[in-house]
Amino acid sequence: MNRNNYDILTLKNLTKIFGGVAAVDNVNIGFRKNYITALIGPNGAGKTTIFNLISGIYKPTSGEIFFNKIKIDNLPPYRIAQLGIARLYQDIRVFRKLTVLENILVAFSDTEGENFLDGILKRKKVLDFQKQQIEKAKEYINFVGLDGYENQLAENLSYGQQKLLAIARLMATDAELLLLDEPASGIHPELINKISNLILDLKEKGKTIIFIEHNINVVLNIADWVYLFDEGKVVAFGLPDEIVYDKTTREVYLGV
Repeated sequence: MNRNNYDILTLKNLTKIFGGVAAVDNVNIGFRKNYITALIGPNGAGKTTIFNLISGIYKPTSGEIFFNKIKIDNLPPYRIAQLGIARLYQDIRVFRKLTVLENILVAFSDTEGENFLDGILKRKKVLDFQKQQIEKAKEYINFVGLDGYENQLAENLSYGQQKLLAIARLMATDAELLLLDEPASGIHPELINKISNLILDLKEKGKTIIFIEHNINVVLNIADWVYLFDEGKVVAFGLPDEIVYDKTTREVYLGV
């Protein structure tokens, strides 16, 4: 682990209350830049609520969130995304009626030719730029192992392949911080290994990754750091081996 790494994301006294119940209860944690951090814990422990707060879907009842030292808890989701946070949802949310290539192209934040006059007056520039984006999109498609599927409709892909597509689409956003909600759930064991390796590759490319996961083997294989949640609070944190085999973890999370 690099001592020069710093906390790219910080949660300070973060609380979210629904109907008098604290889904997130005064959480104070930091996420290191270029680390892979796992959030584990039983269903209802507050993990997904944390993601919803970071991405701006929920506003905190109290507390603050800082990304690269910028306070983001008062920003709408699109502004948080523009700052460099992208999210993979558990239910994937690809555009099913678009092709694999089209799914990637719509994720690019920088586009040319959307202005009608630009399309006419700067046609060559626009066409050259669009060609560059197509080539870049194909690089992302190849990176996740979907080469040859560029013209397939997303709805014709398997569930696991759609997750690969969603990861490629995240890459197209060029986000610095990736939130992955159960990336290994519901897919074939061979694809679990592939997605685990992709996450490690994304770290090598300089990305910071926070992921929610119930597959303990995935956590042990790829996480640099782990936070264990229960009833909206962090009850343990540390290196994967330390947390997964900790007595508290086994009682609270594994139920043994």
